[in-house]
Amino acid sequence: MYKKLNGIFSLVMIFCFVQLQAQKVKKEMAVPAPVAKVWSAEKAKAWYSEHKWISGANYIPANAINQLEMWQAETFDTVTINKELGWAESIGFNTLRVFLHSVAWKADPAGFKNRMNQFLAIADRHHIQPLFVFFDDCWNKEPKPGKQPAPKTGIHNSGWMQDPGQPASADTTIFPELEKYVKDVLSTFAHDKRILLWDLYNEPGNNGKGDSSLPLLTKVFQWAREVNPDQPVSAGLWAWRLEKLNAFQLQNSDVITYHDYQDVAQHRLVVQILKANGKPLICTEYMARTRNSRFSTVMPMLKEENVGAINWGFVAGKTNTIYAWDTPLADGSQPTEWFHDIFTIDGIPYRQDEVNLIKKLNGKN
Repeated sequence: MYKKLNGIFSLVMIFCFVQLQAQKVKKEMAVPAPVAKVWSAEKAKAWYSEHKWISGANYIPANAINQLEMWQAETFDTVTINKELGWAESIGFNTLRVFLHSVAWKADPAGFKNRMNQFLAIADRHHIQPLFVFFDDCWNKEPKPGKQPAPKTGIHNSGWMQDPGQPASADTTIFPELEKYVKDVLSTFAHDKRILLWDLYNEPGNNGKGDSSLPLLTKVFQWAREVNPDQPVSAGLWAWRLEKLNAFQLQNSDVITYHDYQDVAQHRLVVQILKANGKPLICTEYMARTRNSRFSTVMPMLKEENVGAINWGFVAGKTNTIYAWDTPLADGSQPTEWFHDIFTIDGIPYRQDEVNLIKKLNGKN
């Protein structure tokens, strides 16, 4: 979801990062040691082997501009969700990455969890095992309950909200309330076989936050370990420059998740190096056509490498993710090429050849 790529690093730099950074940062920067109960590589591999090749998309309904519009009682739309998850099932997707939001929980904890249960029931009918995301450092800084803003014409993710926000994510006085949220949700669904895994924090350090996100990142892993759900927990690597955060994420994730919007050659290099950690890999964000991260090249590579493949974007809608991060179109015209997304709001494939490939890779042809 990051707004721009952070450059292409050499093999030597990435190798050094993966092999040495955790030890270096722990010694020199006093990163907190891993909390208890991190899964061993053997346990992670056994879990991964129980699943078919993991493939899916980041999902939000076409009629929701952000996580709050998806999850608040007034705008939670099971009809649209059921319809769109049917499209996901039709192309063989078996997972969807779905963002939660603490503001929606705070307004109505019981109702929020009931809506999660409804979503899981719909997903289960479509043979989809979602993964849920708790916190997020991307895009707008001050989430508020109630009616959400209308989309800004031609602007990518104009209404997406951080969670808990900025500077809220660095405010330790609100951590007790965030702890209640995380533990309430995790405890409720800790043994729910309909859930694939828990993605605890999306792109920590984004929006210029850097290492200021480390305290909350540390706490959310601690809270998760105290609940000890059956499902694995993780937080995806996304920016190589954030050494301290990356080291903590690698040390504490049960399975390694990551984001990569580079072309297939550079993406494969990252995969090969991350495999040195000895744990299964799931790419939880990829596919940006105008940056040459494409289904036609990256998705087959990920299957060949036995890496889970979860692209950004599913149905073109209020999030406006057919537009690129840094290329707004003020007149709202169609971009020359869609950045993300697979289907129009009517369920018509943007590119039939892509859908055919996705179905083939997922064994639907």
